Parts: sequence; structure tokens; C-alpha cells
Amino acid sequence: MKHSYMSRRSFLQAAGAAAAALSLAPDPLFRQARAAAAEPQQDTFYSYCDNCNGVPFCGLKMHTLDGVITEIEPWGEGFPASPPCSKGYSTFQRQYNPNRLLYPMMRTAPKGAADPKFMRITWDEAYRRIAQALKSNKEKYGADKAVFYVGDPKEPRAAVRLLSSVYGSINFGTESSVNCSSAQTMANVCCFGTQVLSVGLPAPGTKCCLIWGTNFPYSNAPSTKAVLRFKEQGCKFIVVDPRATPTAALFADVHLRPRTAVTAALAAGMANVIISENLHDKEFCEKWIHGWDEYVAYVKQFTPERTQEITWVPKEDMIAAARTFATVKPSMILNSTMSTIHDRNAVNNHRGMVMLYAITGQRKPFPGKKPPSPFPPGFVFWPFTDDVFTRYDLVKDKFNQRLDLPYHPAWTQYTKQVMMNRFPEWVNEGKCRVFLAWGFNVMIWSQTKEYVAALRKLDFSMATDYFYRPHTHDELDIILPASTNLERYAPFAIFGRKCYGRKPVPALGQAREDWRIAMEIGKAIGEGDKCYQGDPVAACNGILGWWKKSYKDLTDNLTKGVVIETPYPPLPEGEGYPTPSGKVEARSSLLEKYGYPPLPEYKEPYQPTKEYPLLIISGTRRAHITHSKCREHTPWLLELESRPYCDINPEDAKERGLSTGDPVVITSQWGRIDAFAQVTKLLPKGIVGMMHGWVQANVNELMPREYDPISGYPSLKEIAVQVVKKTA
Repeated sequence: MKHSYMSRRSFLQAAGAAAAALSLAPDPLFRQARAAAAEPQQDTFYSYCDNCNGVPFCGLKMHTLDGVITEIEPWGEGFPASPPCSKGYSTFQRQYNPNRLLYPMMRTAPKGAADPKFMRITWDEAYRRIAQALKSNKEKYGADKAVFYVGDPKEPRAAVRLLSSVYGSINFGTESSVNCSSAQTMANVCCFGTQVLSVGLPAPGTKCCLIWGTNFPYSNAPSTKAVLRFKEQGCKFIVVDPRATPTAALFADVHLRPRTAVTAALAAGMANVIISENLHDKEFCEKWIHGWDEYVAYVKQFTPERTQEITWVPKEDMIAAARTFATVKPSMILNSTMSTIHDRNAVNNHRGMVMLYAITGQRKPFPGKKPPSPFPPGFVFWPFTDDVFTRYDLVKDKFNQRLDLPYHPAWTQYTKQVMMNRFPEWVNEGKCRVFLAWGFNVMIWSQTKEYVAALRKLDFSMATDYFYRPHTHDELDIILPASTNLERYAPFAIFGRKCYGRKPVPALGQAREDWRIAMEIGKAIGEGDKCYQGDPVAACNGILGWWKKSYKDLTDNLTKGVVIETPYPPLPEGEGYPTPSGKVEARSSLLEKYGYPPLPEYKEPYQPTKEYPLLIISGTRRAHITHSKCREHTPWLLELESRPYCDINPEDAKERGLSTGDPVVITSQWGRIDAFAQVTKLLPKGIVGMMHGWVQANVNELMPREYDPISGYPSLKEIAVQVVKKTA
């Protein structure tokens, strides 16, 4: 099929007509009224894409004919996140996919059976069983034995955490407390007391930008044009990435290509150059860095020669990068939320990079020892969460019931999301008996099969989803049909001070939006008053009311948004940082308190061996896909990549007799998967790459259940593997 606009639009209309013929319209009475109407009914709706975790809120404008979407286009001129990429347009195929889950389903076969024999039930029956399981668990074992979880999309976080609180469980977790971004935020907090590195755009006036481990065209496409403007204005760019990415091709004046999991060593090598050549901000460092003398002594060990040996980066390139970053000011670091923290030294690796900001004096003390807030009072960046709305007051006295406390105590001081990677241990020890999940995919975990086995042992479990996914759902008791991003009201979008609501299309079948499901469960357990009686719009009004606004204000101003005009809170007098010492902490007080290495120390990662000579980067993103989304249910995107590929350098491929398309076997100490070779110069010799989220080639089965002791984050980007041609 050609991919022109007209042919795509014609396909949309044909698919829409087919969907209507399949009785996918949301209401039989609506269909009868439509059939009786003399003229076709046309309308326009607005919502956001959720394929990139819901975070960018890229706007979508939908045109319907007789209730069926016939065209999707950008929200309109002036909308902050626009236009959408291919992932946004592809949500149409998800919307009308004949395999969509449209009704609540309940297992009827015993757990572990080859066929769970899910049968359709009513919403009332589903809520009755869920409420019964929750009440029984609380009576027999205590509310803390129930774990509430939000995966992807992130949008339900606020509502599900509210449900967890009103139930009485402090054990609320998310995909960010498995392996997404929270460890890098924790690293920032350990040094500066707040987040200081950016995952977005350079600040105005930036003259040097260090892009560390992120690839804008694939992971943050809306930012690419904006970053290019800095390049056109003469900004210098240093790109750190083993891969020859589009970001490196577009921006890099210096491209450093380290091996995996050596961020702390490379950063220490750069710091050594900066300090030894007196390029650091001496006055700032001596006054405002806690542990400065110890830090200087530590980085002296990382001579250019030793840094080259550890990282594989030529010392001349590393020295050039260090000098540029320290002398071309103001400079800034843009980083990924994940690439530097998926190893057994996650937090300290990332802290090493953060300290480059400090030693060059790039972040001066804050007034009042805290960063000035860019947001009005009560601001909440949905889909993230707020203690007031989510009623943290109901569980704050239950801190000692956190299931992650014995494993990662420093982590528990930093975030209210429980670290979820010890889930099998919790279940096996009887500490978790009920599991309620939204947007849940078991493949997020290393050694996935151990988590499947844990699900099988639970007293009760449920999940919401757009589709029935056997690899994740077969051990659950109930699956609930979630409304797609095109069918839901909550949450609204916030860009700075501006808010946008939605005008969603009616939901198909009996699908309900995640916020509604969470709060209706709250109502079913007798907490309807605290859960807005299950109404997502009422819940949004509860938030907007802080600023004397309502959802009606948003819908009355759909295309232009509503500006929040409340004043920013005043800052106290004085200056400093929101850390225990009031300074930037090269020597972290928080880590020292719990017995962890207080300096941003380098820890040796796994090394290649004769048996496993290649290092693997899992999660080498593609431009058209996020995680496991779109793999099975969006044919347009599957046209771009229909099967799992392992990227491999031409020299490594030649040694193994491999050509693009050849079937391969990838093995590690911990597992084996089958894939197909993709011979490419994008990766250097000695390193291979594999996108995650393929059911038939789950790369996380190659990874060990070994974790950074500070954050609990897994070893996903330091493992050695072997790749060989698969024989019949």
C-alpha cells in the first residue's frame, strides 16, 4: 500500500466503514439513530497520543462520519506538542482493530492451565469480585499485602495511587520503579537535591550542549527541530553514544562512543582533564561542593590513558570534549532517562555525569536553598502524581509497610513509588497476595518467567488493557477493557501554565477509561466519596479547582487552552541547595547514611569473554515504536519492522558468516532468544543492539536479576552475549 496522504485517508475511511459494519460503534441506539438520519453525521473530536508514555501529550484532531473516525490530523496551530509522528496516526488502527478487548473477562480455568478459558462478565460482576478480593485480603492479611501498579501508558498514575491510598496500601509502583527514569532523577537529587539535567531542550543562550545517551529523532522527535536551531546558531555539540545515531550525524562536533555501563569512568576522565587544566570553577567548587577534596583525589585516578582503556573512547576525543564543555559556556547536558542507569552501578554512574555540571559552575546556588518553581501553586504534571490529590495522608504513617524497604532503603527516602523488581520475592514470602495493574506487561522484567510464576501464586490479580495479551494475562483472574487514548477525558494536558482538555470519541463496546476504572473500584470498596464517585471529569475538576478552573473551561477553549494565572510562591531568603549539607554533594549524605559508596564511583561492569564476546544494548529504539506498543495491533508500523532484529557491526557479522535477514541465536549466561541479523555500521565492533518488547524474542530473558543496590534498577545494558547463525 502506498503511503501517500490520500491513499492513507481512503484507507481510514474504508476501515472506518468496515468497523461500523462490524458493529463496533459504541451504542446500538446510536447506530439506529444514525441509520434513520437523512444526512451523514459529522463531528470533530480532540485528544492526545499516548504512545510515548503519554508524556508529550502530542495533540490529535479526529474527524468522524456517523460516529466513526475517518481522519486524524494535528490538533491545530498553536498547540504546544504538534504535529504527531507516525505513532500518533497509527492509533487509528488500534482504535478499530477487531482484536480489541471490549468487555470485562474472567478466567474460569485453574491458574497454570494451558488455556485460562476467559469468559465475558459484566462490569458489576467484575467490580464485585475485585472488591471482594480486596476486602478479604485486608481482613485476613492487611492492606499492605495488596500492590497497585501502573505501567504504560502512565496516564492512570494519579487515579490508581488514589485508589491505593483509600484502600490503605502504601505499596504503589510504576514502570518507573522498575526500569524507566527514576534512578536518574535520584542521582540528580543525591548531588543537587533536585533534578538538574534536562531530557528536553537546551536553555536559551546555550553555547555548548553535551547530549549523553539519547537520540532525539527516535525518542523525542518533537524536540529535534528545536535543537537543530541551536546548531544553526553556532552551539557546539558533544554526543556520547556507542551508536552512530541520527543525533550524532545531525549534531556532533565531537562524538564519543564508549562501551556500555562506563558512564562514571568517562565522566571522571573528563573531570580529571577539566580540573588538572584548571578549567573548573575553582571558587564555586571550594565553596559549594561538599566532599570536593575527596572528589578531586578520586578523579585523579582516571588519567586519559586509563579512561581510554576502560571506556574504549580515544583519549584525544575525550580530552577535546572535556575542554569544549568547560570553556564554551554556558554549557548544558541533555540526557536520556534510561541509557545511563540500566546497570548495576546506575545511580553512581549517572552521578558522575551530573558532577560535570557542578565542577564547571553551571548551576549556581538556589535562592532559599531550593530551585525556584516554574509552576503555579498546586501544579501537578500529569500523569505524575501529587500527594494532595492522591491522599497520601491516608498512608504516610505506614512507611514501614513498604515492601521495598528491606532491599533499597535509600530509594524509599527519595520516592513514594515502591521498587517493583523484587515482586517474586514478595509473593514467595507472602508479602504480596493481591495485584491490581493498569497497562501491565510482564516483559518489562528481566527473567520474565520468574514473574509469570509469581503471578500464578497470587490470591487475586487483575489488569486493564486494550487487548488480551496471553504472555501477560494468562495468569490473571480478571482483564478489564480500557478505553484508548482517543476515548478518554483524563488526564488533561499541562504545558507550563497552559492547560488543554479533551473531547473524546465515544468508547467502543464496554471499554472504560483507566481513571474511571480505578475510581469505580474505590467506590466498590466503599470509598466513593474520596474517589469522586468514579467520575474522571469530577476528579479533574478537583485538581483544576485549585486554580479556580473547571473541565468546562477547558472544553469551552479546546483549541486555544486555558492559562493558569495564580502567582508563584515566594522563596525564602538565603541561598544554597536542597541537600542535607546545603551544597552540591560530590559526597552524598543520603548514600553515606545507608552504607553506599558516597562518591560517584566507577564499578566494573560485565566484561566480554571468549564464550560471550559481544556486549548488548537492549532497548535500541526505533523511530516508529515505543516499548512493546504497536507490535501486534498496528499493521502500518509493522510494515516498517515486521520481526525482531539484532543490530550487528559488519566486522562482527563477517566473522560469523551473517548477512541481513539471517536467523540468529543470541545467548547469555542467563538465557537464549531467536532473532534476525541486521548488519549495520550504526553500532561499533564488539557491541550489538536489540529492541525490547518482542514476545517471540524477549531480550529481557537474556538479562540477570541483578540490580544496582542503591536504586534497584536492573542490568539491561552491560551484559555480554554471543550471536551465531541459527541452523535448521
